Amino acid sequence: MFSSVRTQLVALFSLITAAAIGFIYLYVVPQLSSSLTVEKLRRLQIETAAQSQALSGLIKAGRSQEELRRQVLLLSQRAGGSRVTLLGVRAEPAGLRPAFVIADSEVERSAVLASYPAAGVAASSGTLSSAIERIEGERVGESAAPLFVAGEPRWVVVLSSPLGDVDDNVALIKRQILIAGLIALAAALAAGYVAARAHSRRLRRLEAAAERVAHGDFASRIMADGRDEVGQLATTLDEMRERLAGLDEARKEFIANASHELRTPIFSLGGFVELLDEEDPDPEARAEFVATMREQIARLTKLTTDLLDLSKLDADALSLRAERLDLADLTRQVVAEFEPAMGTRRLEVELPEGSVPAFADAGRVTQVLRILIDNALSHTPEKTRITVTAKLQQGEPTISVRDDGPGIDARVREQVFERFFTGDEVGGSGLGLAIARELARLMGGEIALKSHRGRTEFTLNLPGTAP
Repeated sequence: MFSSVRTQLVALFSLITAAAIGFIYLYVVPQLSSSLTVEKLRRLQIETAAQSQALSGLIKAGRSQEELRRQVLLLSQRAGGSRVTLLGVRAEPAGLRPAFVIADSEVERSAVLASYPAAGVAASSGTLSSAIERIEGERVGESAAPLFVAGEPRWVVVLSSPLGDVDDNVALIKRQILIAGLIALAAALAAGYVAARAHSRRLRRLEAAAERVAHGDFASRIMADGRDEVGQLATTLDEMRERLAGLDEARKEFIANASHELRTPIFSLGGFVELLDEEDPDPEARAEFVATMREQIARLTKLTTDLLDLSKLDADALSLRAERLDLADLTRQVVAEFEPAMGTRRLEVELPEGSVPAFADAGRVTQVLRILIDNALSHTPEKTRITVTAKLQQGEPTISVRDDGPGIDARVREQVFERFFTGDEVGGSGLGLAIARELARLMGGEIALKSHRGRTEFTLNLPGTAP
């Protein structure tokens, strides 16, 4: 169940939302509590500094303790209700320590419950200080300032305020975060479920379409219902379907062509064998029979060789031996092989005065050139001129086979290098040019095609040096 895309997407949405809520709750909220506490202590310090100046003036003026108490009450009111306590300082072996309460804005006996850590630091250091202590389970923020007489700290004024409001605010924020988090988590679950369900439906449609293609149904299109990754996948699968459909059609055509190519020479050979077995032809007829049989055997051999090369290319088992060679000499040798088969066609060779160096497998270059010349002979009418050229073009060695035939229809030029494709009624296996292009690419080269009415040219480009 968890392996489904829908479940994984819902779990991912939930995990991300829960992680965000947990981060806010466990990291942001404590930071907020600390910031609020620091801010409250800072305000207490500002107020304490101001109150200490007022009390210092009264102490220096020699006001009575009763007047100091009234002033402490007044200062508490001005400080927004913060508790104001005036403490006396006593010298001890450990240093100056606040020892007794002189005046307090609240009930004085409750003042003894506090330990006044900020007052102790202020008395001993002579500077403004702040601290937090817990009184009867409640956090209290304190700020203390020393009051000097004759240069000595004799009193300490302390402003204290409960931090319960900070804690209440933080608790409220925590509750709100939890409530909002639960709502966000529920929304994330719902959104994740809806989005995952929609995506899983689209993926199931693609899965069903892929299964149809796998079972050989290439007729139904795979529709892309979006521009996202799933839509792009659908487009790619539809392109694959079209290619497989074309390949399947080509395969069927190839089987038909191959069956015809095999059946014709086999029947022909069988007929001649039967004639030779049952009759005793004259020497001239016997020679004609043998020549025809040799042609049919050559036809079978070529088809078998093409199929073998094709299987090696598919299995990546074709071995190449690249070496330095002269395309001019190689071209002369291959053209010489075809001169007896030219008939009324004119086979011309255009070669430079010097050599045409290349770096490739001589046997495979010869095979490609034979395919190109044979292709020109097979698809051009009688009395057509065929020109084979070897030269260096912009520093790269090339061999071109050009014919003055009818040209290749523009609608099928992109298909001539596809396997099993035959472009006219001449037939054949449709493997030659496909094998030639793959051999050229294995040698680091390429075959280019230019064709228009009255001329077709195939050009083999090869590397001039070792790659």
